Amino acid sequence: MDKKLFQFPKDFVWGAATASYQIEGGWNEDGKGESIWDRFSHTPGKVQDGDTGDAACDHYHRWADDLNLMKELDLKAYRLSISWPRILPAGRGGVNETGIDFYSRMIDRLLELNIEPYITLYHWDLPQKLQDEGGWASRSVVDAFVEYTDAISNALGDRVKNWITLNEPWVSAFIGYREGRHAPGHTDMHEALAASHHLLLAHGLSVPVIRRNSPNANVGITLNLSPQVPASPSVADRVQATWADGYINRWFLDPLVGRGYPQDMVNDYRDEMEFVKTGDMDVMSVPVDFIGVNYYTRNIARSEKISEAENAPCTVIRGDEITEMDWEVYPEGLYKTLGRLYFDYDFPAIYVTENGAAFVDEVGADGEVDDPARLSYIKRHLEQVHRAVEAGIPVKGYFAWSLMDNFEWGFGYSKRFGLIHVNYETQKRTFKSSAKWYRQAIQRNAVD
Repeated sequence: MDKKLFQFPKDFVWGAATASYQIEGGWNEDGKGESIWDRFSHTPGKVQDGDTGDAACDHYHRWADDLNLMKELDLKAYRLSISWPRILPAGRGGVNETGIDFYSRMIDRLLELNIEPYITLYHWDLPQKLQDEGGWASRSVVDAFVEYTDAISNALGDRVKNWITLNEPWVSAFIGYREGRHAPGHTDMHEALAASHHLLLAHGLSVPVIRRNSPNANVGITLNLSPQVPASPSVADRVQATWADGYINRWFLDPLVGRGYPQDMVNDYRDEMEFVKTGDMDVMSVPVDFIGVNYYTRNIARSEKISEAENAPCTVIRGDEITEMDWEVYPEGLYKTLGRLYFDYDFPAIYVTENGAAFVDEVGADGEVDDPARLSYIKRHLEQVHRAVEAGIPVKGYFAWSLMDNFEWGFGYSKRFGLIHVNYETQKRTFKSSAKWYRQAIQRNAVD
């Protein structure tokens, strides 16, 4: 029996993604300022094994070779992020022309290779100087972000037409300022709420700046989203799932489309939220051309407010297939998320801006890296993307996370997400079997 072929639209965008701090290295070279991740990773006990992004994948020096690998992979698009402190070392004022030139040369080469750049302005590496002023919990950082946006979009806007303002503001705000697992490592709920607000405000104010500097640009924002499924039909579990959905999904989705913050969450947080000023919500809901979604797994919500004995038996059970991040492999959740973004929120276009999995990868005696679990993960998620397209959902592209193994934030170098294996001692790059399969999918514009 022949395998089913999932053929994608002719204009579907096939890409891969990275983030500046995770791959670049060169952390204090050529005028670059310190970022909150430089400070955080150099603080003992914050990152597994004491790892830092000082060298990472040495992409700052090896970028030309890495772009050639992208061409060999036959990528049609590359989602990269700009290092804010490489452009404005102090966060504002005093543009570092060497930093501008680094990204400008990269963009020129990408276009020569017929690889379309998709730029993310903020992927978590806030200049430390701005954190010293209060970071995202301080409203003053919003103006600094707009200044940064103006500088880089003015420099690259004649060539770059696809812009993402923020990557996963939920992680920046709640993992960085409430849970403390990410830079700057704070554990203050009020700060987290203020940070979430100022991130969205920065997004809203930067969109018209990008449009001014990059005529005919496509501008959007990327959120990490996942379905929140009650573990049982009990009221307690359904309430927990609704709360988790508000915390992770609706708190950012609703303001973007003019609905304001979800009232159930505002009531639950019981925070003064004095940082919300008149007109802010209008700014946040500036029309965008697309929404980016980073999807990895679902969450099964189980109430902790009643005991297991009082609660109903679980009817939704986590599957047996688990990644190295201890995340359930659940491809159907991507289809559900894509449908929600279109049918519930009416975004005009959607990109899967990250999707991938960490597994244990080893270079074999033959020099090859066989990663069938990752290949299967990507294949099955792409099948769900195709299913969404067939349902009329305007999914325009897919970016695998990640192009190469890299610094995985608090996990250091212990988790590998890449299509390309990186030996961190020698910096040798090796295509994994998933990369070779992905190249074939791109060339066929289809998955089977």
